[in-house]
Amino acid sequence: MLKFITALKTLLLGAVLATSLQAHAQAQPAIKVVYHMSEGIPQASRAIGNIRNHLAADPTAKIVVVTHGAGIDFLLDGANNTAGQSFAGAIGDLAAKGVEFRVCNNTLVARNIDPAKVAMEAKVVPSGVAEVARLQAREGHAYLRP
Repeated sequence: MLKFITALKTLLLGAVLATSLQAHAQAQPAIKVVYHMSEGIPQASRAIGNIRNHLAADPTAKIVVVTHGAGIDFLLDGANNTAGQSFAGAIGDLAAKGVEFRVCNNTLVARNIDPAKVAMEAKVVPSGVAEVARLQAREGHAYLRP
């Protein structure tokens, strides 16, 4: 009987430990990532695929795409990817999955682009590079450059 009680205690302890570890793993905060885009359509085409793959592997990831310079081009009305397909569908799909898009106002001003030409899913921020730095330093985002 003593062996049975010892075995039962060991089994219960193992179950409690496993449940505790599982609860701890589920309580982990989502990974936050900033994708930095400044190189134009080819980079954006790669990035869309990277972001889709990222979300397939980790649907809880919090992804922010920050653009400046030529990196804003895919977020402008009528932009097409390297295969000639509109970016609009991909942007809408990713936004529906929680991906945020940010566009540098300095770039809009320097290139004389009307903010109304920016995809409705995107938010205009004062400076793209300052936004990348803020997300990394103050909000703990990991940095990725596709």
